Amino acid sequence: MNVLLNTNIQEIIKNAEDYCASEGIKLQLVYDMSDELISTISDRSAALPSLYFVNEKLIKRRLKNGCFLLVKGDEICGHIFAHEHHVKGHSVFERSSLWVNREYRNYNLGLLLMSNMTKLYADSFLISIAQTPKVHHYNELLEMTHVKLANMSAVFVDELEKLGKLRDELNYKYFVNKKFKKEIKQLKEVKNIFLK
Repeated sequence: MNVLLNTNIQEIIKNAEDYCASEGIKLQLVYDMSDELISTISDRSAALPSLYFVNEKLIKRRLKNGCFLLVKGDEICGHIFAHEHHVKGHSVFERSSLWVNREYRNYNLGLLLMSNMTKLYADSFLISIAQTPKVHHYNELLEMTHVKLANMSAVFVDELEKLGKLRDELNYKYFVNKKFKKEIKQLKEVKNIFLK
């Protein structure tokens, strides 16, 4: 199944949900998990070059914002977290630590996780910072808007740098959700913070 050739988001999500149902995989939103699972996720982030290292303390902090899990029996097949940043009094949530077990990677389960986290934070400022073209495509399917650093205010770029989230735009792209884009354009004080 090649999602990059399909732009019908509803169809892709439905196919992913149908696959989960046929495989006995359940999607769960959790705000707590065992110390053993937290340790496994932290160790995985250190071992995989596609993930940024996340220590156990930070995972516990992110859990407070919600984590979507894909669970088959006792096995975790995938997960995604939301990390909260504070920028000049505003909360900005970043989708983070997206991972899907290699055995299940060709069934759009990453998009399923991203879609649910994007919906969860539809009424909040949500940002995605990624280097994978597939994730960029998923962001576009989820109607997120690509924003270049040159279009961001110096204040927000400075905050991204402080947070260690300033990336090389040749390799990384920044996407914001509808709420973020709308508020940026309508509210002067937010506009001054985030975009020129």
